Amino acid sequence: MILRLAADAVVLLHFSFILFVVCGALALLRWPRLALLHLPAAIWGVTVEWLHLQCPLTPLENRLRLAAGQAGYDGGFVEHYLIPLIYPAGLTPQIQLWLGAVVLAINLPVYLWLLWRLRAGR
Repeated sequence: MILRLAADAVVLLHFSFILFVVCGALALLRWPRLALLHLPAAIWGVTVEWLHLQCPLTPLENRLRLAAGQAGYDGGFVEHYLIPLIYPAGLTPQIQLWLGAVVLAINLPVYLWLLWRLRAGR
């Protein structure tokens, strides 16, 4: 029971991290110092998508599920939980490139605006 709950907690952490990567720059408009956390997270998110890497949270969740007597799954978090909701056909390398570009498209304008505001304030 504890291991299953731990695996579920990893899923929630993973999902929260993805939301932070995709939309976290918007929080910078209110808390600019959050950039110290968001910028490395966003770079990691784009890198994972563009280089087709596996996030370390996925194997952790699978190990916890297997230890709890549940089945693990192949692929990553995005392929298992999010892609079936958005892209029923499955995740392809091209879609991963687009996902990385979406992260940049959402976050880069906010960072550029913050840099402009910072320079204007000097």
